Amino acid sequence: MAAFQRRRRIKPVADGPRGEVSFTPWLGMILIVSSFFLYAASGLIAPWWGVLVMVVIWLVLFILCCVWWSPHPRRLVWIGALSYPLWFCLIVGGAIAFGWQA
Repeated sequence: MAAFQRRRRIKPVADGPRGEVSFTPWLGMILIVSSFFLYAASGLIAPWWGVLVMVVIWLVLFILCCVWWSPHPRRLVWIGALSYPLWFCLIVGGAIAFGWQA
């Protein structure tokens, strides 16, 4: 019966310096998910194939955020914050290169 009385120690998951759970991965995920609406609503400016390319780029960023959730939680904020200027550059670049207009 002694084998049933021993318990395994479970370490708490944290990424802060003192062991507390940080809000940074949640903030990054909020930023990346909220930028989806810009990418998806670009059909007002871009053609269907441009919107498809932009949604695929967003999907790659989202998958990268999901993969980096535990190993690199602080990088999610950077990816989420950079998704907005990336969308702007894609829209402006498409307007210059392909003549997209509203």
